[in-house]
Amino acid sequence: MEFRHIPVLLNECIEGLDIRPDGIYADLTAGGGGHSSAIAAKLSDKGRLIAFDRDPDAVKAASARLAEYSNAMVVHSNYSDLRSVLDDLGIDKVDGILMDLGVSSHQLDEESRGFSYHSDAPLDMRMSQTGMSAADIVNTFSERELADIIFEYGEEKFSRRIASNIIKQREIAPIETTLQLADIIRASVPQKARREKNPCKKTFQAIRIAVNGELDHLSKGLDEAFYSLKPQGRLAVITFHSLEDRLVKQRFAGWCKGCICPPDFPQCVCGRKPQGKLVNRKPIEANEQELESNNRSRSAKLRIIERSAECNG
Repeated sequence: MEFRHIPVLLNECIEGLDIRPDGIYADLTAGGGGHSSAIAAKLSDKGRLIAFDRDPDAVKAASARLAEYSNAMVVHSNYSDLRSVLDDLGIDKVDGILMDLGVSSHQLDEESRGFSYHSDAPLDMRMSQTGMSAADIVNTFSERELADIIFEYGEEKFSRRIASNIIKQREIAPIETTLQLADIIRASVPQKARREKNPCKKTFQAIRIAVNGELDHLSKGLDEAFYSLKPQGRLAVITFHSLEDRLVKQRFAGWCKGCICPPDFPQCVCGRKPQGKLVNRKPIEANEQELESNNRSRSAKLRIIERSAECNG
């Protein structure tokens, strides 16, 4: 299946990065190469783009799409290893970085990858196509561990009931496919909840996050990205659910915070200066035109931060 992914908030990302033609940029989630190719098109021969992805299918697709740009390269790597990759390339700092988080359209649409609860497929969900799968988690984790994952990463209030029913079912036979898991989830929530929206979304999201260690990689990746920026360099991050957005918002706020002395101190003694400033106070969301053409942009939020000019570390 062709790797297809419609870039979300494309114009807003390109504008927000404020691209310099001779600058160095990194797209940490290349996917099908939509955002990457738009960045590369803005660069001169002196500019440079390094695109990252942990999914080998995405690396192939992005490499093909970026083949026409001599100033672009694709690296098979998790974005949390950004600093190591830049060091290997002899790059100290970059002018801008983009992170488009979450699962891609291709990963959802390719049934064999096991991300979707709409079609029957092996219970996989591995972005890198290596390591522990969703089936491993569902069939080996304890009831308490499953309930915690579903509650914390899916914010699912019926997590304990879902976990209990997973345990009961796997005692009869292993849970090996997406529709087997989806049927267990549907049977675990009240009928009213099933009518309101698909009850599988939160649990599938939770297990996917656990399989891929998404929040841990995001936390590390944000730090590596921000501290790899040149002064006045920009980091743009697109999130798709509240856990991601909360983490990005809090990390941005911390970098923008100055003095941390107690409020009753007559003057600042900590000497702390803001390391960055927000480019947009509120997250940028898709306009009506994009929402009509790309339903997956509905939950997207774009936040952009600029590193302070006086930062040299």
